[in-house]
Amino acid sequence: MSVAVVDSGGANISSVLHALRRLGADPVFTADAAAIRAADRVILPGVGAAGRAMEALALHGLVDVIRQLRQPVLGICLGMQLLFESSEEDDARLLGLIPARLRRLEEGPGLRVPHMGWNEVHGLRSDPLTASLEGRWFYFVHSYAAPVGDWTLSTCIHGQPFSAIVRRDNFRGTQFHPERSAGPGAELLRSFVEVVDR
Repeated sequence: MSVAVVDSGGANISSVLHALRRLGADPVFTADAAAIRAADRVILPGVGAAGRAMEALALHGLVDVIRQLRQPVLGICLGMQLLFESSEEDDARLLGLIPARLRRLEEGPGLRVPHMGWNEVHGLRSDPLTASLEGRWFYFVHSYAAPVGDWTLSTCIHGQPFSAIVRRDNFRGTQFHPERSAGPGAELLRSFVEVVDR
């Protein structure tokens, strides 16, 4: 199974590549449009600022390439956020695949931003990606979050509910880092590589 891990600039992808290799996948870290189009699966990772990641994708000519992909695509953390329309962070315009705006998480008593650490995920809709993940704990590191909508497969709460796993057509995303989430994260990645077919 070929998996293209997109070079979106600034992402520490060694743990993603290692997690995929442990599942028997053949991941390639690339910014090459032809390699991305040809892959069986595509992963869009990312850490840092959404605007900078979009600039990196544009520099490589990948914005429309990603929008037009038809194979299963998984955005991880910032990669999930890039699937949305826009972000309060630097008022960035994103890929526009999901019609919603990312907002900064609210701080409060006992609530720190960024939301960093393990948190529980609750399912809203069934999907091959999320089978058996109800109530499992995953590792989060983020300051901005997507609202809950008809694209939401699973939610998490940090002061307020937000989308933890999303889907729009063949595009899925996780706000958490499955590659840093031990057994549950490995299960999710395995489902993406082996079970998800559209």
